[in-house]
Parts: sequence; structure tokens; C-alpha cells
Amino acid sequence: MRRRLPCGGFGAWAAPVLLSACLLVAAAAAQAQAGGSARGALRVYFIDVEGGQATLFVPPAGQSLLVDTGWPDHGGRDALRIVAAARDAGLSKIDYVVLTHFHVDHTGGVPNLVAHFPVGAFIDHGPNRESGDAATAAAYAAYQRVLASGRYGHQTARVGELLPIRGLRAEVVSADGQLLARPLPGAGQPNAAACAASAVRPPDQTENARSLGLVITFGKLRILDLGDLTWDKEMQLMCPVNKLGAIDLYVVSHHGWDHSGSPALVDGIRPRVAVMDNGADKGGTPSTWEIIEKAPGLEGLWQLHYSNAGGAAHNAAPAYLANLPGSADGRFLRVSAWRDGRMVVFNSRTGDSRGYPPRPAPAR
Repeated sequence: MRRRLPCGGFGAWAAPVLLSACLLVAAAAAQAQAGGSARGALRVYFIDVEGGQATLFVPPAGQSLLVDTGWPDHGGRDALRIVAAARDAGLSKIDYVVLTHFHVDHTGGVPNLVAHFPVGAFIDHGPNRESGDAATAAAYAAYQRVLASGRYGHQTARVGELLPIRGLRAEVVSADGQLLARPLPGAGQPNAAACAASAVRPPDQTENARSLGLVITFGKLRILDLGDLTWDKEMQLMCPVNKLGAIDLYVVSHHGWDHSGSPALVDGIRPRVAVMDNGADKGGTPSTWEIIEKAPGLEGLWQLHYSNAGGAAHNAAPAYLANLPGSADGRFLRVSAWRDGRMVVFNSRTGDSRGYPPRPAPAR
């Protein structure tokens, strides 16, 4: 796997501008590692909910955003891990919770979360479209009971809307099966090679295809979280032209399962850093892992868990894993990101950080 060398790796021969950039990243890494409160940084917590999703965005000023809530049951395990991350970030309330879709590994944790921590409002894609699946129907019904309490705001998101979250620009690019009709500003480039490398698949009929997907912008930094949006929908977003543009931080779709993560998407967005919220036995499909690991321009692939399906050949190096085989510690990954595009990834298991300088400006 391609990795950017630490500063010392450049040696005495390094060009001054390259060495200067590296030292800035190293300083940011030390600051992020020391206290988790790097000045002016957006912090993104990838919380281990054992193969579900719970991703917490905390801008330096404004409002917090949690994407999905993990599973129910397990003694409130996932809610408690979310609360621990929120407290690490210094929060006394989560302002907004976005539910990408109503599968139990994304929405099931709602009742436990509100029982343990204050929440302001929920945002979703509209009604459950998979009522024939018992687990999904139960998770949706439990969520509706929370909304019926009248204690929380609620909004149904539509494609093209900006979510009302101060401190972040969060634009809806997919929702309830609908997708962007026109490219985002700066996007629209032909994507022929990546599309040709992606097999055409039949339409998915589950809630996955209804996922509420976001492009989150913080200064020059761009983050993509599509929930569990499926391969067929990715193709519509990315073919024949790339409607999303280049992405700095890719929240790996669908936990790295092979129903998502097409070359059309991954090669098209050219992520600098990818974080996979897989479980030990959920997600992390070898074929999907290979697509991401070989993505043009990728500098780091991080995982919440070692994937048992991947084996030695299809897992990141131990330094890039939050949880090793057999671990039940629930360790998280935290990305600190600055408006100029710098990022630092902190692994709570190792206490180590890796820095990534901004994407170079296009040559003129």
C-alpha cells in the first residue's frame, strides 16, 4: 500500500518547500495527538459500532453532526461509544443526527442514543421503503416513536439541499433513490475509463439504494459519505461524467462491502484518505478493498477493524487499524482537518497520528 513518508524519510536532499510542508503536517499531528482539540480543525470521529456506522463531525465553531447511530441492544454499547466520542470532543449535545437509511445497523441505535445524550434534531430521507424486512421495519418503528415524543426537531432532506448545520457545508447528493441531476461546481469531468471498469448491475430494491448521501465541505476540504448507496446508484452519479468531483476524505460506502465501492465512484473521486467503518465479519470485501487501495492518488486507507474475510493480503497494516483481530475495545479513529486541506488521522488504539498535506494545486 502506498504511504506518505514521515518527515525524516525525506532526508537531507528534500527540497525546502517539501520539507516545510512536512514539518507543518508533523506539528499538526503532534497537536492533534496531544489533546484532540487542534485549533481551527474540523474533527471527524469514526466510532466503532461493529460494522454499522456512526460518524461524528465537530467543526471548530458551529454545530455538531452525527451520521447514523449504529445497532440497538448489546447493553447500549453503540450509544455509549458515541457518547464517549462526543465527550472527547467536548460536546454537551449533538445538534443534528442524519440517518442515511433505516437498516438496523444505521438507525437501530436511536432510542439508546437519546436515552444517554441530548440530541437536537433528526434528518432522514423520508419514509422507510423496505417495510417487508422485519428488522428494518422494527428499527424504523422505534425511530418513529422517538420522533413522536415531540422532543426533537425533524427534517426530510431532498437532493440539492444544504442541511442547516452551522460551521459545515453539507450538501445532499442522494436521498430516497433520487440523485444529483447536474454536477456540483468544479465537477463534471468525463469518467469513461472508470465507468468502463465497472460492471453494470441491476437496481437494488432495498433501503441501501435510498441512502441519504452528503458532500461535506470545510474550506478546501471535501468529504464524501454516501451511507450504503449501492453500485447501480454510484454508476448514475459518476457516468458518463463525474458529478461529485475530487474528494479528500472518503467515508467508505457500505462498510467496504462489494455491493458498493465501484471503480466508477472510487477512481472518479480520487480520494486522498479513505476510512472504512467495517466490522471484523461485516464489510471489508477483498475485491472492494483492492479497488480502494489501488485508487489513483490514495495516500492512506484506514479501517476500524481487521477484516477476517480479507486476510493478510487485503487488510491495512496494523498501524492503520483501530481494532486488531479479537479486540472488543471499540477503539475509534479521529481525523482532524483544516480549511486548507490538511488532515491528520489519529488512531486511538496506538496513540499514533499520520499527517496528510493539502492536495497540490492544479498546474497552470
